[in-house]
Amino acid sequence: MTFNTENFVESILSSIDRMSYVKSDEIPNIELYMDQLTTFMEKRLYNTRRNNSDKIITKTMVNNYTKNDLLPPPERKKYGKDHIMMLLFIYYFKNILSMSDIKKLLGPLSKNYFKGVGELKLSEIYDEMFELSLTQREDLKKFVEEQASEVMKTCKGAKKDNEEFLHLFAFICTLSFDAYVKKLMIEKIIDLMDDDGHPKK
Repeated sequence: MTFNTENFVESILSSIDRMSYVKSDEIPNIELYMDQLTTFMEKRLYNTRRNNSDKIITKTMVNNYTKNDLLPPPERKKYGKDHIMMLLFIYYFKNILSMSDIKKLLGPLSKNYFKGVGELKLSEIYDEMFELSLTQREDLKKFVEEQASEVMKTCKGAKKDNEEFLHLFAFICTLSFDAYVKKLMIEKIIDLMDDDGHPKK
């Protein structure tokens, strides 16, 4: 059995095309109770789950984020639009960053822009950040295609029966190294920030 590069890449590229995010104008303008909040998050982020049984967010998670100062506390047990945007940032960051790093990143954002205290609305920042991320789709597609082509050149001496696994293994290795290096870069940038989000002197 051989690694079908064309079908495999097509499958990955189609999943990239399905990537989306919750735009700020799709978030309710009314304040939500905890059950409504978790239901909203589950419905809007269901396609990011690896398995159908995976939970996007739970009451315990939300309470822990608040307890650890990643998320501002609710007002009268209700969560507003800014709370939801902060939770969405946490949801994506927590897959690659520690809670302490997320706290350091979101602290200045919460302090300076939560509930309209800054010169920009949090929704403006939120939309710009996610739009910026989505513009990387084409570069990501190109990277996937290039790497898939390169892995086909590896392990030339392997038996035919083992080729598919070795090519998949090589592909995962290249993606893992790329993710690892980017994670190190992010952590280095965070380490260079002070508690207010400015570069250390």
